[in-house]
Amino acid sequence: MKSRLFQAFSERSFSLLWLSEIFTILAFNLFNFILLLHVYSLTHSNIAVAFVVVSFTLPAILFGILAGVYVDRWSKKRVLLISNLIRGMLLIFLAIFHQSLIAIYIISFLVALVTQFFVPAETPIIPLIVRKDLLYSANALFGLGLYGGALFAYLLSGPLILFAGEVNTLIILGVMFFVSSLFISGINIESKSERNKKGILGVSKSVLLKEIRAAVSVMRNSREIYNSIFLLAVSQTLLLVLAAIAPGYASQILKISIQEFPLIFIVPAAIGVLVGALILVTLLHERSKEKLTTLGLFLSGAAMLLLPYGSRISAREIVHDINNFLPHFLDFTTIHFVIVLAFILGLANAFVFVPSNTILLEKTKDEFRGKIYGVLSALVGIFSLIPILIAGGLSDFIGVGKVIVGIGISLFIIGISRIFFEF
Repeated sequence: MKSRLFQAFSERSFSLLWLSEIFTILAFNLFNFILLLHVYSLTHSNIAVAFVVVSFTLPAILFGILAGVYVDRWSKKRVLLISNLIRGMLLIFLAIFHQSLIAIYIISFLVALVTQFFVPAETPIIPLIVRKDLLYSANALFGLGLYGGALFAYLLSGPLILFAGEVNTLIILGVMFFVSSLFISGINIESKSERNKKGILGVSKSVLLKEIRAAVSVMRNSREIYNSIFLLAVSQTLLLVLAAIAPGYASQILKISIQEFPLIFIVPAAIGVLVGALILVTLLHERSKEKLTTLGLFLSGAAMLLLPYGSRISAREIVHDINNFLPHFLDFTTIHFVIVLAFILGLANAFVFVPSNTILLEKTKDEFRGKIYGVLSALVGIFSLIPILIAGGLSDFIGVGKVIVGIGISLFIIGISRIFFEF
């Protein structure tokens, strides 16, 4: 009997979309993570790294909703295809100016700007190519590709630079965007209205505002929709904030090199996402999606609260007593503690992403999905901009550990609020 997790792969178009997603996510996140590592190596400043993150989140605030309106009027397949071609060319262009910090910020901004059109087309195209009964499987696989690809990109970033060099790495990433476009070109969409959409830019201001108001009305009148958007925004914001402070956490708390961090933190987190997706689709697919997302918030909060204290826990007498009875290679250390917490964070992210995204696709119509995901992009940008700047700045002044604890407390507050106001 085929696992529920992989049922959506029975749809050829979804398989092509998923393959394109893998190449896109790897290329996009490798690009971002390589910039983070490079800027930190140049400046040794968390705030400088934070400004890199800001450069690819600011377009979401400025253009996220607007892009969603246009995407709903265009063919989503065509948007995906053209967006990846443009991003591939931008990365190859950056290969010429890779030593310039200003060029890094500008190209990062432009890549993120194009991404604002890609995002409202990618996930909303799923209901057009899979049956409704396969949406949970499709979203689990999509979430696995999204988070697993992002986390795996962080793992590859250091070795890829060492092996290929910065210029060749940027060219490789550009080619990956082109390969993703090839997969997208093979997607078949049955919807006649989708096939007949044209790429027309002319939208009057009154029509634009009317469509935005209609999308806002849909979100405002459905508790399930706006809760899902909020939780997806929180989940993605958490990843961006972690990316901004990860170099400082590796060097200041774990006392390891930046290149070692992906293996210790990113790999177990990616495995956690995989395990979480499997659990959701095979064991918990009939459970309340809202309660599963709340559980994910509490798991994330608990893991974040404990992250800065691995050395203290591993130094406790009971841990030493246990280690005395174990072979030396099994000794429990700070690194082992961090690996466990990273796994829990990945698991928790799956619990938030998969149910929330499934609710959003089930409860919305095709003519609104682009705008709603555009709003989601804007919210991620708004939610993350101030926290990223604060986290980056505070990390330099009060330490990364205290910032991580603050994030954990915030997640617990959100989880508690959901319990009291929803259940």
